[in-house]
Amino acid sequence: MRGTPDPQLAMLTTLSTEELIPADHPIRRIRVVVDAVLAELDDTFDAMYASSGRRSIPPETLLKATVLMAMYSIRSERAFCERLNYDLLFKWFLDMRIDQPAFESLSSCLCKRGAWG
Repeated sequence: MRGTPDPQLAMLTTLSTEELIPADHPIRRIRVVVDAVLAELDDTFDAMYASSGRRSIPPETLLKATVLMAMYSIRSERAFCERLNYDLLFKWFLDMRIDQPAFESLSSCLCKRGAWG
């Protein structure tokens, strides 16, 4: 018998990106290294940002996004942000929730120029 798609959306889900990424995927080892390097820069990042004001995209997230762009040959921030909306591996690498929307490419560009330009 031919099956039919189920149009019902799940109200709640306990799905975790951690469970979806294979244990032997090479990006897991890369993430460990990147997180270790960024942890060493934590004090530097703290010194670069004010203690008050509007929250920015964390610099760790921007740098990890840059790593993903290089690894997957993504040529523009706009294309990266579009892919971030549906690629769960990217969300996992950036420590984002599944339902968290991608940041806008313009805002990420402005943040990078302000912090490192």
